[in-house]
Amino acid sequence: MSNEIQKFQDPGLPEHVHRKSDVDPKAADRAERQVAILFVLSAIFTVVAIYAYIFIPDDVYFFLPVMGDTNAHQLLLGIGMAFALLFIGLGLVHWAKTLMPDTEVIAQRHEFRSPDEDRADFVATVKAQAGAAGLGRRSLIKRTLGLALGISALTPLVMLRDLGPLPKKDLEKTSWKTGTRLVTDPGDRPIRPEDLEVGAVAQVLPELAEGQERTLSDIGKDAVLLIRLRPTEFQLDAERLSWTHDGIIAFSKICSHMGCAVALYEQQTKHLLCPCHQSTFDVTRAAKVIFGPAARPLPQLAITVDADGYLVAQQPFTESVGPSYWERSS
Repeated sequence: MSNEIQKFQDPGLPEHVHRKSDVDPKAADRAERQVAILFVLSAIFTVVAIYAYIFIPDDVYFFLPVMGDTNAHQLLLGIGMAFALLFIGLGLVHWAKTLMPDTEVIAQRHEFRSPDEDRADFVATVKAQAGAAGLGRRSLIKRTLGLALGISALTPLVMLRDLGPLPKKDLEKTSWKTGTRLVTDPGDRPIRPEDLEVGAVAQVLPELAEGQERTLSDIGKDAVLLIRLRPTEFQLDAERLSWTHDGIIAFSKICSHMGCAVALYEQQTKHLLCPCHQSTFDVTRAAKVIFGPAARPLPQLAITVDADGYLVAQQPFTESVGPSYWERSS
């Protein structure tokens, strides 16, 4: 039995050789400065990437012998991000190889749960070794690592600009104005009330001025659904009822949950359905949500007719169209 214990305790490994930084304080200080320099270089290249992203136009090119005409914006952005991550990695590796504890430990494996005393000792050992890693007493490394990681975290925040304008700026205003005619989509043909039968539904867009063209963004946020019911079927307050005309009611087609197109209408139940997440809106009650994850009714567009008998908007939408977002107060 004693021989087995002796064999376990002495596996025959070569004698441990200490690193120079373990026995020479000057070598340890030199290694610390090297790690700090790597972290500072990471921070510098992060700044290069952010500068290239913000200040160098997309259409600036220069010639490189190997690559030919090269986009300066993309090249410096890629180099900055790549070297920022590279120097963080090199700094961490150099820190681990030269300064972190280098003590060999033999951990005996147990088949069953360790005693509570051993578990408590393990927790204490982990805490002690975490302190021995040097963050507490090597303030230069701690500060430069914080600098590198902190600045590198700015990169994805800056690049959020590529997602487009903030929702409030893009969805707060549509092309609908007072007196704007409703036209068919497709076709751009003005609509009269008699063009819609009871139970019919149609997608419409605002009429454009001569020479004006629609963008995909405009089509997405301007799309409106026209639905005609019998006037007696509405369950609306006086204001919302005044936004209808002869049983015709209009709602934004963008679902108030995640912005999908509300494209399904159940004629018998008078319900609008979003196919993405099954939000269901009651047309007779101003598109009130009766099922699904949507938090608000679909915005209603107030409509009337002009002097020529065509359907027009009484006013723009009184609230932002589209899904929930952090800038929205309702």
